[in-house]
Amino acid sequence: MEKRKLGNTDLLVAPVTFGGNVFGWTLDEKKSFEILDAFTAADFNFIDTADVYSRWKPGNQGGESETIIGNWTKSRKNRTKIILATKVGADMGDGKKGLSKKYILEAVDASLKRLQTDYIDLYQSHFDDPETPIEETLEAYDQLIKAGKIRWIGASNFTAERLKESLDISQRLSLPKYQSFQPEYNLYKREGFEKELEHFCLDNHIGVINYYGLASGFLTGKYRSEADLGKSPRGGGVKDFMNDRGFKILKALDEVSEQYNSSPASVALAWLIARPSVTAPIASVTSTGQLEDLTKAATLKLNVEDISILDEASA
Repeated sequence: MEKRKLGNTDLLVAPVTFGGNVFGWTLDEKKSFEILDAFTAADFNFIDTADVYSRWKPGNQGGESETIIGNWTKSRKNRTKIILATKVGADMGDGKKGLSKKYILEAVDASLKRLQTDYIDLYQSHFDDPETPIEETLEAYDQLIKAGKIRWIGASNFTAERLKESLDISQRLSLPKYQSFQPEYNLYKREGFEKELEHFCLDNHIGVINYYGLASGFLTGKYRSEADLGKSPRGGGVKDFMNDRGFKILKALDEVSEQYNSSPASVALAWLIARPSVTAPIASVTSTGQLEDLTKAATLKLNVEDISILDEASA
């Protein structure tokens, strides 16, 4: 499988990233191991998670996803074959949140412990923290890189203005630079990324690992009426897409996927992979059967006409 360079790092990643928010939420440890085994057997190598996954599930406290991944890499003895990304800054409760130097230095040790590793390949600012000076955050990352605890840094959910400001400060003060960016981006939600951030990422060689690549499952085509919303715990997030534009996109996905003897999910991800700005969209599956969609997406080369059909339907 073709590997892609993430930003200006030395990380070579497969064209689809596994989204670890399902571990400890819709998947227990046994099922998570099964899916991670199949994912890596298919030659994928990039897993994205966060310290806060999946705190929202009743009974969870956060850290469940990292713990499962750590148990898996330890039992499979494959840590060096995996590129591991996690995030810091989301609300973990008890005032544990944000991007202050003090908090980052504490949070990284907690993540390393759960992941049972001594380094994180890509450590990301989960959300912007306007209360903390950017210099302070980047100084914390600089300290962690020098200590060998993290290798590269990325940002998630920043505005174009704040991302630009961060890069300017990195250059001016010779501090680590954000090498990747994680926006919400898919065939349905295009404007937020394309309007201001896409060209900035391209111009600055920032790798893009967008989340909700399948719009919470809507672009798989399995939700076509309100009656379908109960199909998974994530179904509730799909209702917003059920409108004329959403159904027009599904119609175009059906049309294109038929030509490639493929699924709408594979085509929706292949459309993202074909964007010059995108390195490896993030997608999750909850069964090994669904992994076929990711494998097909990674090798599917859409022609110009089919990309135009999808562009127009989702414009």
